[in-house]
Parts: sequence; C-alpha cells; structure tokens
Amino acid sequence: MENNERREREEVFSTAVKAGKRTYFFDVKETLSGERFITITESKRRFNDEDGSFSYEKHKIFLYKEDNEKFVRALADTIKYIETGIEPERHDDTTDDSKDDSLDDFDFSIEQ
Repeated sequence: MENNERREREEVFSTAVKAGKRTYFFDVKETLSGERFITITESKRRFNDEDGSFSYEKHKIFLYKEDNEKFVRALADTIKYIETGIEPERHDDTTDDSKDDSLDDFDFSIEQ
C-alpha cells in the first residue's frame, strides 16, 4: 500500500496521445525532494501469433528540467525540417555554457 501511495504522489500531471497502434504518454513526476521531471512513454500494442494474445511493448525516456530547452529546441528543429525540408541553424548543445534566454524564436506549431 505504501508503495502505491508513493507512486501516486510522484505523478503530478499526465496526458496521452493516441496514434494508431501506439500511445504516447507525457507524464510529469516529482521526486521526494520536489524536483519535477518528464517521462515520455511510447506504448505499442503487439499481437502474439503463438497464443493469440495481445501485449504492450513500452519504451520510456526521462527528461530532466535542466535539459528541457535543449530537448524542445531539437524537437522543434526536427519538426520544422520534416515540414519544410530546410535544415535549421545548428545549435551547440554539447556544453551547458551556451544557454538561450528563451525559446521565443522557435515556432513550435505542428500542422496536421
């Protein structure tokens, strides 16, 4: 019971995106010390030919607060490249010394 209470306390926000046989979960969790982080989980439904049952294959990414801007910038650049075919300006994200003041320069809209 205590373990379940701890798990519930750790997750503070969750949203899901259904995409065919896949579902993406975006969860904000909180450590015991109050630090928040994101988990991104891809869950794929798989059919087992041998016994006719279904199972779920999951892949999880943990995104910590200090990496949010770099992650969002890389994701926005990647989406922009897919939509336009134009390679975005490269950012040196290999060091923590180069921090952007904001992400205002990035258009993060996704057209569907």
